[in-house]
Amino acid sequence: MAEDLSEIFQIEYDAIVLGTGLKESILSGLLGCEGKRILHLETKSYYGSECASITPLPMLYRLFGKNKAPEEKDFGNFKDYNVDLIPKFLMGGGNLVRMLIQTGVTRYLQFKNVDGSFVYKGGKLYKVPVTGEEALKSSLMGIFEKRRFAKFLSWIQNWEEDDKKTWNNLDPEKTTMEEVFSHWKLDKNTQDFIGHAVALHTDDSYLYRKGYSDFIQRVKLYSNSLALYKTSPYIYPLYGLGDLPQGFSRLSAVYGGTFILRQPIEEVHYDENGTAVGVKINHNGEIKVARGKCVIGEPAYFLNKVEKVGQVVRCICILDAPIPQTQNAQSCQIIIPQNQVGRQNDLYVMVISSAHCVCPAGRYIAIASTTVETANPHGELETALRLLGPIREKFYAVKDMLVPTDDGSKSRCFISSTYDATSHFESMCDDILDIWRRMTGKELDLTKQINPNQEDD
Repeated sequence: MAEDLSEIFQIEYDAIVLGTGLKESILSGLLGCEGKRILHLETKSYYGSECASITPLPMLYRLFGKNKAPEEKDFGNFKDYNVDLIPKFLMGGGNLVRMLIQTGVTRYLQFKNVDGSFVYKGGKLYKVPVTGEEALKSSLMGIFEKRRFAKFLSWIQNWEEDDKKTWNNLDPEKTTMEEVFSHWKLDKNTQDFIGHAVALHTDDSYLYRKGYSDFIQRVKLYSNSLALYKTSPYIYPLYGLGDLPQGFSRLSAVYGGTFILRQPIEEVHYDENGTAVGVKINHNGEIKVARGKCVIGEPAYFLNKVEKVGQVVRCICILDAPIPQTQNAQSCQIIIPQNQVGRQNDLYVMVISSAHCVCPAGRYIAIASTTVETANPHGELETALRLLGPIREKFYAVKDMLVPTDDGSKSRCFISSTYDATSHFESMCDDILDIWRRMTGKELDLTKQINPNQEDD
C-alpha cells in the first residue's frame, strides 16, 4: 500500500483493478506474476467485496438489516463465525485449485475436504455415484438401470478424443447428449443426476447442443477430483472463502502491486475515443486521475456497460444439527435437479460447520441458492430449506445477475460477471479465463508454474 497517496498519480499502471472480489484479486495476482504494475482500489474497508466472509456474527445481522441482536447463549461464540456471502466449494482438480497451486497462493491458506455430495430425487437425498462399483451399490437406481449406468461410466472413463475406437460410433462433434443418453438407454432420473450433480450443468440446454466432449471432460473432472479426496470431489478453505481474495491480493502485493482500501472512486476516465485511460478518485477533496493502460473491475463500477440477465436468491441458515439424510455429514453439497421440482434451474445447498472453522462446535451453516424464476424468490427455496431440518436463523438476499455488454477490445475495460447460483467455482473460472483471453490476447496456461518465485511447500 502506498504510504503517500499522491504517488499513485505520478505513475502509469499497466492495469487498475476496481474491487477486491475473488475474480478481480485473481486477475491482479496473475498480472503481478507477469511483472505488470498494478493499482488495486477498493471502496470498502475489507477485502473480498461480495466474496467476503463476515465475522463476528452480529456484523452479519447488521449487514442484512436485522434489528434483533443475537445472543451468544443461543448461537455460541460470535467470533467463531466466518460466514460467506457467496458460498461455493472448490473442485479438487478444477481450474481454481490449479491457479492456487501454480501461483503458490496455497501457502497462505489451509483446505479441508468436503464430506459428501448428494442429489435430490423424489423427496429424498442420495449420495452421488460416479464409479461403476458405487452405481451397483446405490439405491438411486433400479438393478437394470445400475448396469446400464455402470457401462456408461466405463465408456466415459475409456473415451479418448483422438481414438475413434473409444467413441462407440458416437461422433463427438455431431452427436448431442440427448442422443448419447438414448444410445445407452439411460432413464430421465439418471440423466438428471449425472447431468446436474456430476457434469454440473445448471439446466437442460446441454442435452440439445451438438458435441458431447465437454460433457465427458466434466464427468472426468468430477471423477478425478473425487479420487483425490475420496469423500467428495470438493474442498473448502478453513475460516471461509474470504481468505481466497486476500491470498491473491497478497500475491499481487509481493510483485509490487499497490492496494488502497476505503478509497472513494468517482468514475472510470476515458479519452476522446472512449478508451479507458485511468480512474478518477477523490484525493483530499480534489478529483485526480490515476492513469492506467486498462481497467478491470466488478460490474458495480461499470453500470453503463453491463446488463441484467436475471437474479439469484440465496438464504444463509444457521442450524443446530447436521442435515437429515446426509449421514451426519459435517460438510456437503446437495443439488436438486430442475426436473425433480418442476423448475427451469437447479437448486443448490452447501453445508459447512466447525470442521472448517466457520462456526462454533454444534452449529452448522447451510446456504441454499437458485436462479430466480418467479415474483416470489424466497418461496423458490422452500424445497431446499425443508431438507435442512429446524433452522435457528435465516438471512435472505436477492441479487441481480449482471454481465458485461462491452468486451473491452476498444474501451480497455474488462468487466467480470456477477456470481451465479451454483455451489462451486467452475463457472467463475470460465469468466476469469475469458477476461484474461480478451485482455492479453492469449490463453492462460494452467499447465505451467505461473509464479516464478514460488518455492515448493
